[in-house]
Amino acid sequence: MSLHHMTGDDRWLSAPFLPRKDVRIIADETAGLAPAVAEEIRDAAAACWGATPVIAAPDDERMKRMMAVCLGHDVPEEYLGMMKEEMGFASRDVVVGSSIGDLSEFDALVVGAGPSGIAMSVRLQRLGIRHVVVEKSTSVGGVWRENTYPGCAVDTPNHSYSFSFAPPNKWSRFFAPQPELREYMQRSADDFGVTPRVRFGTSVVAARWIDDDGKWEVDFDGPDGRRTERFRFLITAIGQLHVPRQPTIVGRESFTGESFHTAQWPDGFDLRDKRVGIIGTGATSMQVVPAIVDDVASLTVFQRSPQWARPVGRYHDPIPEGVQWLLDNYPFYAQWYRFTMTWRFADGLHPYIQKDPTWEYPERSVNKKNDLHRDEMVRHALSELGDRDDLVAKCLPDYPPYGKRILLDNGWFAALRRPHVELVTDRIERIVPNGVVTADGVTHEVDTIILATGFEVTQMASRLDITGVGGVNLRDVWADENPWAYLGISVPGFPNMFCLQGPNTGLGHGGSAIFQSECQARHISVCMAEAARRKARVVEVDRDVALANVASTDAAHERMIWTHPGMSTYYRNGNGRVVTVMPWRLVDYWQMTHDLDPNAYHFR
Repeated sequence: MSLHHMTGDDRWLSAPFLPRKDVRIIADETAGLAPAVAEEIRDAAAACWGATPVIAAPDDERMKRMMAVCLGHDVPEEYLGMMKEEMGFASRDVVVGSSIGDLSEFDALVVGAGPSGIAMSVRLQRLGIRHVVVEKSTSVGGVWRENTYPGCAVDTPNHSYSFSFAPPNKWSRFFAPQPELREYMQRSADDFGVTPRVRFGTSVVAARWIDDDGKWEVDFDGPDGRRTERFRFLITAIGQLHVPRQPTIVGRESFTGESFHTAQWPDGFDLRDKRVGIIGTGATSMQVVPAIVDDVASLTVFQRSPQWARPVGRYHDPIPEGVQWLLDNYPFYAQWYRFTMTWRFADGLHPYIQKDPTWEYPERSVNKKNDLHRDEMVRHALSELGDRDDLVAKCLPDYPPYGKRILLDNGWFAALRRPHVELVTDRIERIVPNGVVTADGVTHEVDTIILATGFEVTQMASRLDITGVGGVNLRDVWADENPWAYLGISVPGFPNMFCLQGPNTGLGHGGSAIFQSECQARHISVCMAEAARRKARVVEVDRDVALANVASTDAAHERMIWTHPGMSTYYRNGNGRVVTVMPWRLVDYWQMTHDLDPNAYHFR
C-alpha cells in the first residue's frame, strides 16, 4: 500500500504482490509473499524513501481497490468515508462555514477526562467553543488511570484503539499494558490542549436545567469547596465501566484478610506467597490470573459461568523492531496498519453474531460462521487443557460463542492447569473469616479475596444528579436499569445535554471504544454548529424520533446473539433488554452520527 502511495504505480496492487488473505487479528507481516517478491518490495521501498508521495489521499475508486488488496477481499463501498477519516485521508472535524453564527458565545461543561472527555475537548477546541472539563481525580486517563491491577491491558489492538487525530503511538506490544495507555492519554491531553482546561479534584454534585436562561446550573465540589456555575451545554463523558460492582455475598464483612475489587487495587499490594481467591472469570480475571499465578502460594478461581476465549498467538509479543521503524517513519504504513486492525477486530466479526432463524443447531451456535468459530475455540481450549478432563468440563461453555463479551486467551487456560490453581464452579454460599464457603460445604481458605465482578454498567450518566425540564431527574427516566437515548447521546427532556458512551453504544462484536467516542463527539459538534447557524440557544432531541430510534435498536437486538434463548450477560438489564452494547456495525453508527437528521432535533 505504501509503495502505491509513493509511486502511483498500479503494479503494486497486482500479482505477484497481492498479499495472502489472513483473518487472524494480528496478521503475519510477510503477507504470505514469496521471499523474492518480498525482497523486490523492500528494494523498491528503499529506492523511493524520502521522495514526495505521488498519491497523498486516494480518491474513492482507488481507495476501494486498495482496501480490497490490503485485506484480500472486497470491502463494501459504504466504508470509504469512515475509513478515510480513521486513516487521516479525510477530516473528522465539523466544517464551519460563513453562515454559522458566533460559536464563541457558546460554552460547555465536559464531565470526565478519560478517553471520551479528551476526544470531546479536542472537537470543542476545533469548533471554537469555550469549555471546562471537570475530573474528580488528579490526572486524566479515566479507565486507564483507575485500573492498575496486574496484567491490565487493552483487549483491542492498539493501532485501532487510539485517537484518529493523534499521530501513531510507539507501543511496545500489539496489546499494550495499562501504564502505556495511561501515558498515551496523558500525552494526548497535553499535546492537544486538553490538560489546561481540566479542573482536577472536582466532582459534579448536581445539575439543573434553567429554562429561562437556556443553561445548565451545575454544583461542584472541588479543592476550593462548593461552587455553582452555569453552562450552555452539559456533556457527560463518564462512561459505563466506572463504578465497581460489589457482589452481595453473606459474610463479606467478616473476612479477616485483604479484600478488594480489581478496579480498586491497592498501590504496592504484595501477593507473593499468599493464598488468593478471585471471584469472577470475565475479562478482568482473564488478565489478572495469568499475571499473578507465578507469585501466589495458591490461587482459587471462583467461576459462575465459563467463558469463550479466542486464541491470539501474539498477545504478549513485542512489536518487531522493523515493523516499529516502518510505523514511525515510512509514509502511509501506519495508516494501513490501523486499517487492517480496525477491520479484523470490528465489523469483520459482525456476521458471526447475527442469529440465523433457519440454523439447525441453535443450542450450540447462531449461524454457520459462529459455529466455525465455536469449533476453533473448542479445539484451542482442548489443546491448552490437555489431559485435564476436569478442567475441560468446567471451561467449555454451553452457549454460543460471543454470547458474552469477546475474551482473548492471554495464558488463561495455561494458568488454570498449574498445580497450585483450583477452578471452583460450585456456587458461593458465604464468606467466613478465613475464606469462602461454597454450596458443597467446602471452605476454601484464602488470605486475600479479589473481586473481579465487573461494573455497574447501567447507571452511566444517571450517576450524576441531573434534573431536566419540569424537575424530572435522569435517574427516574432511566429507572429499573433501563437507560435509553437517541443514538445513545441525547435524551428528550434534557435540552443541551449530551452523553458520551451512553446507552447502547458499547461494542459487543469488537472495535474501539475510542472510535465510538469520536463519532459521538462529532455528532455533538454538528448539533452545536447547527444551533449557532440557527442562532438558537437550546437544542433538544424530538421525543418521537428518540423513541423510534430506541425501538429500532431493540428490534435489531432481537436479531443478535445477546437475545439468544437462555443468554445471560451484563449487556442486558433485569428485564432482559440489551442496554449497554449496540447491534450496529461501526459503519452504521458512523453514518448515523456523522450528519444531522433535520427532523431529529428542535432548535429554539
